[in-house]
Amino acid sequence: MIPVFNEETVIADVLAHVLRTFPNVVCVDDGSRDGSAARILGSGAHLLRHPINLGQGAALQTGLSYALAQPRAEYFVTFDADGQHQVEDVEAMIGVLRTKEADVVLGSRFLESTHEVPPLKKLVLRTIAALSGSSRRLGLTDTHNGLRAFNRAVAEKVDITQAGMAHASELVDFLSRSSFRVREVPVTIKYTEYSMSKGQSLLNGVNIMFDLALRRRG
Repeated sequence: MIPVFNEETVIADVLAHVLRTFPNVVCVDDGSRDGSAARILGSGAHLLRHPINLGQGAALQTGLSYALAQPRAEYFVTFDADGQHQVEDVEAMIGVLRTKEADVVLGSRFLESTHEVPPLKKLVLRTIAALSGSSRRLGLTDTHNGLRAFNRAVAEKVDITQAGMAHASELVDFLSRSSFRVREVPVTIKYTEYSMSKGQSLLNGVNIMFDLALRRRG
């Protein structure tokens, strides 16, 4: 499941890479104002469209609902559209799920060498993890990694209500309160000038945690 917002310049290459290994790809075009939808249509991936931009969390929930409607779908993966994630990592994560040793496998860029992670990015991610009690309870090192894999039992329980980027913290909070077995595995994130231009700022990371705190009190 790939949420897409104004990724015309990269989405065709990303899909060509993914579809060589995984033929069942669901893209949710989240109100893009460029040619992203046309690129997706020409790729062979399933295309769902939001008429307006609702946010990455909303796009993932739309994609998940669609994927769950496919009766043979057994494993579900969230994958970013900007070219940061690696198909080889997805294969390894699904391999863990198939062993039945975990229900959820989360990618972490901090379990092995972190020298490729830009310093400011590392600070943002460490700050979010440090502020998250749910992340600490699960022993996670990378709360906002968009590469995740889970089985159908988990997919049927996931209900993303945070339409924006706070959905990542919402998912971690859900997992920390569930009985599902969660495992982190090392993954490689490919940083480019393009992908970094779409990253989270430190202030936005703190705002995400603040929004979730208000939600839990409400």
